[in-house]
Amino acid sequence: MKEYHLNVQNGSSRILVGGALRNLSTFLDEGRNVVVTDSNVMRFHGHLFSDFDCIEAGIGEENKTLDSVRSIYDRFLELEVDRTTFVIGIGGGIVCDIAGYAASTYMRGLSFGFVPSTLLAQVDAAIGGKNGVNLHGFKNIVGTFRQPRFVLCDLDLLTTLPRREILCGMAEIVKHALIKSMSYFEFLEKERQSLQDLDGRVVFHAVDQSVRIKTEVVQGDAEEAGERRLLNFGHTLGHAIEKQKGLSHGEAVSLGMVFAARISSARGMISSRSVERILSLLKSLNLPTETAVDWDLVLEDIRKDKKRRGAGIYFVLLREIGLAQDEMLSYGEIKEHIDDLRQSG
Repeated sequence: MKEYHLNVQNGSSRILVGGALRNLSTFLDEGRNVVVTDSNVMRFHGHLFSDFDCIEAGIGEENKTLDSVRSIYDRFLELEVDRTTFVIGIGGGIVCDIAGYAASTYMRGLSFGFVPSTLLAQVDAAIGGKNGVNLHGFKNIVGTFRQPRFVLCDLDLLTTLPRREILCGMAEIVKHALIKSMSYFEFLEKERQSLQDLDGRVVFHAVDQSVRIKTEVVQGDAEEAGERRLLNFGHTLGHAIEKQKGLSHGEAVSLGMVFAARISSARGMISSRSVERILSLLKSLNLPTETAVDWDLVLEDIRKDKKRRGAGIYFVLLREIGLAQDEMLSYGEIKEHIDDLRQSG
């Protein structure tokens, strides 16, 4: 088991890679504990936390809303939750987001922790203290910055996931390598098949490296004032594509990373050879690298992205594999790049 610690202005977090859900009680203080989860997690793993009061959230991105949070508030009232109650989100990114947001805002803030059950949540969504919901289809536009007390990454939980859920996490793993570590990217190239096969050694290394990268970035920039924006690589376009096409988060981020890499190349940064390496890795992991979209709608959605600043938006680009930077691009510049990419293929 590997352990990481985050100590930032919005809280402290203990992150354990290779811990076990069956040992959850050892991470809890004496007192009242309430679990927020979903029906899939209850079906496969509910016996491991049957001693706790449980609140079931809906499954799917359409349930990551203020209405879902309100239903959790209602159950908090029914259960007579008070400020001494500890909330535990056990599930994927959606459960962690709505559980964290509900806990952060109920009675002006309850303590909470996460047991992420999906690869996406273990390497990304559960780490870093960003808890939010969607509004009118716009991703994570309502939310808070508040750290979970712990994040317990039980790799055994991944064995019950459908293939598409695994792919969501693969995209975020590739993202971490692209923005911060050439050696990690080379590891993924070498072990791409073992990663798909969920080989225990390879999965542990991938989760560990992604957790290390995200923890280091958040430690230096807890509330996304600078370097943490690099974690949005592929997400600006990806969120807009996800909204339009109904793709999974990982599929949309994969497409967003491809377009961001191509824009980087067009701006004279990353080489065309490196772009091809990125495409090759994504394809080998069965992630999409192209799709037909309505670019006018994509550009319209980008204007409503939470990273916008006046007439521009922070856009993450690659200088090379393992080295990213964010630049303020005008909407006109983004449109020009999109038009060029659209015409070239």
